[in-house]
Amino acid sequence: MSSETILRNARIVLADEVLEGAIVIRDGRIADVAAGPSGIGEDMEGDYVIPGLVELHTDHLESHIQPRPKVRWNLDAAILAHDAQVATAGITTVLDALRLGRDEDTFFTGEDLRALADGIETAVDKGRLRADHYLHLRCEVSAPNCQEDYTFFAEDDRVKLASLMDHAPGQRQFVNFETYATYYQSKLKLSDEAFRAFTEKRIEQSQRYASVNRDAIAAACKARGIVLASHDDATLEHVEESVARDIRIAEFPTTLDAARASGAAGLAVLMGAPNVIRGGSHSGNVSAGELAREGLLDILSSDYIPFSLIQAAFFMADRMDGISLPQSVAMVTRKPAEAVGLDDRGCIAPGLRADLVRVRAEDAVPVVRTVWREGRRVA
Repeated sequence: MSSETILRNARIVLADEVLEGAIVIRDGRIADVAAGPSGIGEDMEGDYVIPGLVELHTDHLESHIQPRPKVRWNLDAAILAHDAQVATAGITTVLDALRLGRDEDTFFTGEDLRALADGIETAVDKGRLRADHYLHLRCEVSAPNCQEDYTFFAEDDRVKLASLMDHAPGQRQFVNFETYATYYQSKLKLSDEAFRAFTEKRIEQSQRYASVNRDAIAAACKARGIVLASHDDATLEHVEESVARDIRIAEFPTTLDAARASGAAGLAVLMGAPNVIRGGSHSGNVSAGELAREGLLDILSSDYIPFSLIQAAFFMADRMDGISLPQSVAMVTRKPAEAVGLDDRGCIAPGLRADLVRVRAEDAVPVVRTVWREGRRVA
């Protein structure tokens, strides 16, 4: 039996304009978008209606599983809490990031991560989740067990993206040793002597394993059609390495030169929405705002704050010259969807999924009022 919903009196954010009118939803898909007033349907009261947000890189799930040091929360409850938070932030499609490859900073084994992925799969099968969940494998290529952890996901069709990372001191995000010490020494509560031994070990591991693991993971993902992302490219040489491995997304380039080279090579440049809101990188790297003004920013990710995604979209349209609301919304909807091959969502257009978000944007922080996934209200 066919079902139909009409959303009227809305400011509809389309690919290239904001249209005042109505959206017709039929059987989970957008059936029509019409300009002008309508006498029937649910009154949106002049609020914006935008496509459901598509999140490619969020580390947020891990904080629900281990909310405090030495505290491990029930996996099913953590998944539901994470799902509820991303959905109420307007995210209808999320790639949950799982880190493969361990050091002193990580607390999940490969078996733990597989159990977590199985928990997501079970929740999907039982219809418990509000958002549409996929997986993003964050591969720490400098870790000796990176390939071992990957084997737990070698046949998992829910994996849509894999990023190749090296967080060793002196590499990419942490070229500056002072920045590395500020982040890791305080986080791990290490004495100067213990921190020195830690950095020496991580440097040695990077030299031994990074290139081998990077090549092996890239080849395995390419064979399976999994989209590859670089992580924290800092130099032209890094970008050349990415191009040679058929990488399609440049996550968090740390310099303007790397971002320019990535864009020129056809990579989609992804930056953090918290970087936009804060006005800069917490690590002292190039700011997302600078890349946006240079026309080099394609995709935003909430990274560690789910709500920052929708907040940044409206922030950029309101406060950055030359960036319209359709352009900024595309960075959190259409462009991330396109980057990982999800071509059935990300825009408000007939035939696409009715993943929609009603937003009231009267003040500095937008308010998410309603969220629909495939035409069904989920928040």
